[in-house]
Amino acid sequence: MDTRTNIADVVGKEGQDVTVFGWVHARRDHGKLIFIDLRDRSGLVQVVFGPKIAGASDLRLEYVVKVTGTVNRRPENMVNDKIPTGHHEIFASGLEILNASKEMPIPVDTDGYDINEERRLTYRYLDLRRERLAKNLAFRHETIAFIRNFLNEQGFYEVETPNLTRSTPEGARDYLVPSRVQKGNFYALPQSPQQYKQLLMVAGVEKYFQIARCFRDEDTRGDRQPEFTQLDMEMSFVEEEDVLRLNEELLVALVKKVAPEKKIQEIPFPRLTYKEAMEKYGTDRPDLRTDTHDPNLLAFCWVIDFPFFEKTDGGGWTFTHNPFSAPKPEFMEDLLAKRNIGGILTTQYDVAMNGLEIGGGSIRNHRPEALEAVFEVMGFEKERIRRNFGHMLEALGYGAPPHGGIAWGLDRLISLLRAEPNIREVIAFPKTGDGRDPMMGSPAEVDAAQLKELGIAIEKKEQKNN
Repeated sequence: MDTRTNIADVVGKEGQDVTVFGWVHARRDHGKLIFIDLRDRSGLVQVVFGPKIAGASDLRLEYVVKVTGTVNRRPENMVNDKIPTGHHEIFASGLEILNASKEMPIPVDTDGYDINEERRLTYRYLDLRRERLAKNLAFRHETIAFIRNFLNEQGFYEVETPNLTRSTPEGARDYLVPSRVQKGNFYALPQSPQQYKQLLMVAGVEKYFQIARCFRDEDTRGDRQPEFTQLDMEMSFVEEEDVLRLNEELLVALVKKVAPEKKIQEIPFPRLTYKEAMEKYGTDRPDLRTDTHDPNLLAFCWVIDFPFFEKTDGGGWTFTHNPFSAPKPEFMEDLLAKRNIGGILTTQYDVAMNGLEIGGGSIRNHRPEALEAVFEVMGFEKERIRRNFGHMLEALGYGAPPHGGIAWGLDRLISLLRAEPNIREVIAFPKTGDGRDPMMGSPAEVDAAQLKELGIAIEKKEQKNN
């Protein structure tokens, strides 16, 4: 295949012959001359076809083409200042239609906000051609690449953890995966890599991160997805201050790099106790912006000193955030003695931006008796604790170091930095609000033979006659 020039690079090749590839973004027929806007991932350029170029009159929107030609400077009265290549055009000497396109079911030359979302998601591979979403994907890539490089320079290892794990009570419902080999047994998809990252600390990794896929079977909620992405992080031999300082440095550096038009209102980030936040703002994720009409103003804050436990509807106790969190040091004896339950404060910390939580974590219980006490406060009997969390208690008994970490909601952070209305706009292939993928038609029924092989039968509910 001929050497390809990216469309964005034609501005540096005035007077030279180039070969470009892409999609027909727009077409204008001026009789003897046909003009198209040709699009590739890097941008748009105008191409001019004279009457001798075979096939030019056949071009339609979204045809995939190869064009050879000479880069010329446009006449001053024909300059298009709206695009970076607007001072140049390609005068075509050759055209090859690589693939035709059917009539498009959705337009891709608009921002897409006015198009029915179900239809957009049905044709998501086309929806992603629009400039706004293409830029969102590029921004997401740049964000994750920056995070990886930053943490690598800080001595972190990126470690992948399993997606087939064990179901344990951690908050939301698990997605279950039946085992064909061990009939009647199930894997669970991870709600987070929480236990694995702590086990990596036991293993001596010391500094871990992962761009982690997480899965939670939650009821329909507007800005939630059944599967989502976290920046997951854990460190050994740290205290709360160490985790907050590193993450604040990363967030500040990230914004300066990928969103330089944004202004961070206050550095260092303000810190509020949970009690202060609730009393002053009525929420544990306060919006501290001094001007909420400024779309480029970012107001970060840390919220710390959360209550460890809260009452359940049944009158018992449950954790407020994470059962693996450690209490603040001054409350450790209360936890071990299981007294003053409602007054125990945890090392949990959340980071909020513009009124939304974008991350949360804690220092963990690295002593097995402290973790066991948490589950006892919650009313778990010893047999259940051992059944669900025996592997963690066993591991913590082999010289587990003090450790702590955090997880960011990457989809939410990116959507906020891109000023998008929801996280679906920054995810390549999201689900609908009720957890469906209309493009793939999932979830879907499976063959009876597959169910039989897994030892599963579907119980059909009888329809009541009216």
